[in-house]
Amino acid sequence: MENNRNWAGNYKYSAAELHVPETVEQVQEWVARSSRIKALGTRHSFNGIADCTESLISLHKLNRVIEIDHKRNKVTVEGGIRYGDLSHELYGCGYALHNLASLPHITIAGACATATHGSGDRSGNLASAVHSMEVVKADGERVVFSRDQQEGLIAGAVVGLGGLGVITQITLDVVPAFQISQYVFDNLPLAQLKDHFDDIFSSAYSVSLFTDWKTSNFNQVWLKRKISDHDSTFVESDFFGAKPASAPRHPVPGYSAENCSEQLGIPGPWHERLPHFRMDFTPSAGEELQSEYFVPRQDAYHALCAIDRIRDCISPHLYVSEIRTIAEDHLWMSPCYKQDSVAIHFTWKADWEAVRQLLPIIEEQIAPFHARPHWAKLFAMPPVHLQSLYEKLPDFQQLLLQCDPQGKFSNAFLKNYIMENYS
Repeated sequence: MENNRNWAGNYKYSAAELHVPETVEQVQEWVARSSRIKALGTRHSFNGIADCTESLISLHKLNRVIEIDHKRNKVTVEGGIRYGDLSHELYGCGYALHNLASLPHITIAGACATATHGSGDRSGNLASAVHSMEVVKADGERVVFSRDQQEGLIAGAVVGLGGLGVITQITLDVVPAFQISQYVFDNLPLAQLKDHFDDIFSSAYSVSLFTDWKTSNFNQVWLKRKISDHDSTFVESDFFGAKPASAPRHPVPGYSAENCSEQLGIPGPWHERLPHFRMDFTPSAGEELQSEYFVPRQDAYHALCAIDRIRDCISPHLYVSEIRTIAEDHLWMSPCYKQDSVAIHFTWKADWEAVRQLLPIIEEQIAPFHARPHWAKLFAMPPVHLQSLYEKLPDFQQLLLQCDPQGKFSNAFLKNYIMENYS
C-alpha cells in the first residue's frame, strides 16, 4: 500500500491494499468478500487502532451532506466527511455543532469512534452529538443504531473503536449557529487552579490551558467566548494572574500564529474559532507524537500537581501540553462515561524512545486518579488495568461479537485492549 504511514509519520500500516469506494454498495461488496478489513479516516491516530494486516478502506470519496432536517434539528452525512467541510455547509444554513476538536481536518466517523473531544464545562465529547449511525457489518449488510431504538445499543456503538464495521452514515444533533470571540492570556500560575478551577473553566464557552511544563505556570489560556454570553469587546486586564496577550499566539512556544484561528477578541463564526487551527493550514506542530489522559474533574488539580512534580523529566521532550474540560456522557467506551472529566494532553517531539520511557512514569503519577487514555493516542497502560476502568466493557464485547462474530474488523489493538481475557 502506497503512503502507508499515519499523519504524524510515527506509525506504519501493515495492510497490503487500500480500497477507496465511491458508493455504499461498493463498501458492502468489499467488506463482504474480505477476511480482514478496517476503515481508515484521516490517519490522525497515533497507534494501531485503525490498522489491519490485509485491507483498509477509506471513505474520503463518500463525504456528502445528505440532509439537513430543519424540523428535528439534525444533519445526516456520509461516513467520510470531515468536520471542517461539514461546518462550512452547516453555517451557511444557520446551524452549528455543539463543539469541535482542535483540528477541523479529522473525519466525523473517526473522531466519534475514538471519543475525540473539544472543550467546555457543558459540552460533551463529539460523539455525544450522534443521534444515529449506519454501519456495514461483517456480512456486508447495513445496520442502524439510533437513540430512537429501545435496546439502547447506540450508547455502545458510537464509540465503537472501529470494531463494529464501517460507518457509512451518521446523523448528528445541531444547534443554531453562533459567533465566538477568542482571547489569549499569558502565564497563569498552576496554583490558581486550587481555589479557582471552576471559575477559570466556566469563564468561556471553551477554555484551554497550554503549558510546556518548564515552570509551574500555564504559558497560555485560550478563552473562546460565545458572543451572546459576553460583550465581544470586553477583555480582563488580569485573568487570575495571567495578562492579555499583545499579539496572536500559537500554542507551541516559538511557532508562528499564522495557521491558528483568529484571536484578540475578533468575533467570527463558531467553526472558525472553536478549532485552534485553520482548515486551510497545516495543523499543529507537524511531526509529533501525542498522548492524552482523562481524569475525573474533581481530581484534576491534584493530577496536574502530580505531573508538575515530574516536569523536569517531561519538558525536554515536549512541544506543549493542553488542559481541557469535557462534560460527562453515557457512551459505554467513552473516557468521560458518567463523569465530568479533564483531559491532560501531551504533544511530544518526534522521539519515540524518549516518549516510550516517559509514559509509564506519567501513568504512575496519575494512576491514583483512575486516568483513562485517549484510545487513538500513545499510552503504556497494561490491558488488564485499562479494561478495569470501563464498567460497560462486557456489554461492549458482546456487541462486537454480535456485529462481527468472526473478528473481521478486529486487529492487534482490539484483541489486546478489548477482547483479551474475554470469556
